[in-house]
Amino acid sequence: MCVQAARRTRSFASSATPAASLSPSEVVASGEPYYPDEYILGILKEVKTIAMVGASSKWQRPSNFAMKYLQEKGYRVVPVNPGSAGSKILGEMTYASVLDIPTSIKIDMVDVFQRPDRCPEVTKQAVERGASVVWLQLGIVSEEAKRIATDGGLKMVMNRCPKIEFSRLRGELSMHGFASNVISSRRRVIGGKKDDSEDGSDLKPKTESDKLDSKDAFHSGNCGFDTLSIHAGAAPDPTTGARSTPIFQTTSYVFENVDNAASLFNLQTFGNIYSRLSNPTTAVLEERLATLDKGRGATCTASGHSAQLLALFPLMQPGDTLVSSNRLYGGSITQFGKTFQKFGWNCIFVDTDDLKSVRSAVEKATNVKALWAESLANPGGSISDIEGLKQIANENGIPLIIDNTLATPYLCQPVIHGADLVVYSTTKFLSGHGNAMGGAVVDSGKFDWSKNDKFPSLSQPEPAYHGLTFQETFGDLAYTTFSHAVSLRDLGPTMAPINAFLTITGIETLSLRMEKHCQNAQKVSEFLLDHPEVDWVSYAGLPSSQYYDLVKKYTPNGAGAVFTFGLKGGFSKGISTVESCQIFSHLANVGDTRSLILHPASTTHRQLTEEQRQAAGAGDNVIRLSIGLEDADDLVRDLNRALATS
Repeated sequence: MCVQAARRTRSFASSATPAASLSPSEVVASGEPYYPDEYILGILKEVKTIAMVGASSKWQRPSNFAMKYLQEKGYRVVPVNPGSAGSKILGEMTYASVLDIPTSIKIDMVDVFQRPDRCPEVTKQAVERGASVVWLQLGIVSEEAKRIATDGGLKMVMNRCPKIEFSRLRGELSMHGFASNVISSRRRVIGGKKDDSEDGSDLKPKTESDKLDSKDAFHSGNCGFDTLSIHAGAAPDPTTGARSTPIFQTTSYVFENVDNAASLFNLQTFGNIYSRLSNPTTAVLEERLATLDKGRGATCTASGHSAQLLALFPLMQPGDTLVSSNRLYGGSITQFGKTFQKFGWNCIFVDTDDLKSVRSAVEKATNVKALWAESLANPGGSISDIEGLKQIANENGIPLIIDNTLATPYLCQPVIHGADLVVYSTTKFLSGHGNAMGGAVVDSGKFDWSKNDKFPSLSQPEPAYHGLTFQETFGDLAYTTFSHAVSLRDLGPTMAPINAFLTITGIETLSLRMEKHCQNAQKVSEFLLDHPEVDWVSYAGLPSSQYYDLVKKYTPNGAGAVFTFGLKGGFSKGISTVESCQIFSHLANVGDTRSLILHPASTTHRQLTEEQRQAAGAGDNVIRLSIGLEDADDLVRDLNRALATS
């Protein structure tokens, strides 16, 4: 059992009701049907033969993806499609309707790829045919079909894909950075067939714990933050039993056979091809981040800057516009305002404290594709009103992207407040020790990329995959799948496995570190507030801060550990103060165990105009601190001496 929230631990349950106690008929707050893992597992374990209504002979179609995958996992799948009746699809004869399937074939489940208005009739046929389950695919919900199934004594699943559920519960979904919501301290063979009664292939589960069984499905939904920080995405190595995540220092992976290789390149099955696209060590980190952020999936990259590029790559076309907060790290302002122009991408910077100005910029600009802000801004530590920004994004049919680098999931979960995408420089607090470069993009899975025509990369056929449409084929997995299969493939900013390993290790102590970071920052900021050489302190944890109320709403565990203060002596005083410190390290990073100090106007924000520096909170008299894990009294003494001698 998971031990629920202690002093530092936050529960990540989607509701107050434990997942295991919910019946399949209950509905979560979002309005989507909810099914406990035990319910799904029971169906996948019992079913042997599936009638797939709407099966297509075209391999690019979602139904063909699902049929091929389920066949590989040991299920018999009988295709139903009146337009293909009499011909074979993937080796199986196709029938015009469920009732046309010979009675010699026992149908256990009817899997439906049809519009909701057609589902009641298909469900009636399933009842008449003696099936035990009706399963409506992703995006398909029919209360009338559910009523017919229930009255007929059939189990019902809606808005789910059996391929995805099987792969999630058997660990395959984790191979590409998706949140499986399953944690395990057992050795688990990834993939395999539906039970151990198949032939003796290498995919056959080797032990009792490898079966597709309820004991494999410890649902992580009710686990606290600390538990997920340690266990999400990771399990003992199935071959060696190694408990720490191994470093897979390899470029490529052996295929099982030619058909397996083709399926991988077609995105029809889960697995690794080449480490530019995916890597088992990195996948553990991706799933952990997605889980901690309550997202659907994540894509790790070589740096925070490359994560920003990958976040926008599926969304932007030449001539498109990004509306962004003007309170950003200086390098981000340069990347957005200058470098992205080489891609034909435009950026409009606005004061996100002024929601009217944000709305005006989004509505008046041409081809706006996203709204961007930092949850805790670097360098000033200001806090964004995520829910206010989300309302504007919703009104204009665009995603809200939040850079959560300084807050980390421990202080803020932007997805809970409406963010569609969350971006990190994992180099900072997530790895936490100043020894591993990296970035990440977490997808909430909640944005419908096909609801308008703004995002053709995700909602229109992709030529590189022979016309496959990501949103149609992968549903809420579309964005992360595209990020691995296209963005990393073509742009190539892959995270090194050693950096993934170091970041995984860092996250295991994230809550402990962030708590101490914030405690120290509070003490140092209070000291500076009363110092005669200090003109002002910008730390949201101070009651005098204009962001103090937003701390309670968005970062209740603390206001972060990066903030700025202004010196009365201006530019020269700032430089001499930085050079007089002995414990604070003078370098261009934040989020280290060591405390760091910087004069932004002469370093990170040097390339900006004076107006841009002022807007970003990096004027000539500004000092940025990143408070580490030393004793707070020692940090205060070091700053006090530096301020007195500079």
